[in-house]
Amino acid sequence: MDGARQAAAARGYTVHVVDEPVTGEARDAAVAHVAHVARVTAGLARPVCVVAAGETTVTVIGTGKGGRNQEFTFAAARVLQPLGEAAVMASVGTDGIDGPTDAAGAIGDSTTFGRATSAGIDDPGAYLRDNNTYAFFDRLGDLIRTGPTRTNVGDIQIVLVA
Repeated sequence: MDGARQAAAARGYTVHVVDEPVTGEARDAAVAHVAHVARVTAGLARPVCVVAAGETTVTVIGTGKGGRNQEFTFAAARVLQPLGEAAVMASVGTDGIDGPTDAAGAIGDSTTFGRATSAGIDDPGAYLRDNNTYAFFDRLGDLIRTGPTRTNVGDIQIVLVA
């Protein structure tokens, strides 16, 4: 987290670090996290970078493929609008692996679901209901693939607001 904070500050971002770990069911934690980001960044000079970390969980009820970071990003992208049009976020596993996939996580922004519609995805929610967020983000080209990093210090969530 400190490395991310330093890198963002060096690039001119006002940085806010969330001290509490991000935990809980990924899709619920993501919504709560975006609401928290909206509150803490309301009075900060733009651009802003919010750095958080922790590990969420996923209750698998579907037959799809994905991981906690992909589900977190999907749910967060659905509620990013209060942060403005120029908001983007990512949730990534520091080990480079998210669930049983070759992705470390995914990136989402205020255009995610519009681009999904343009790509012919009629019911994006079906991907979340089937725990198939890997296929959703793969179709959009928004998976983050780092390859195995051979280190694991948890997951990191980054939100950028212009």
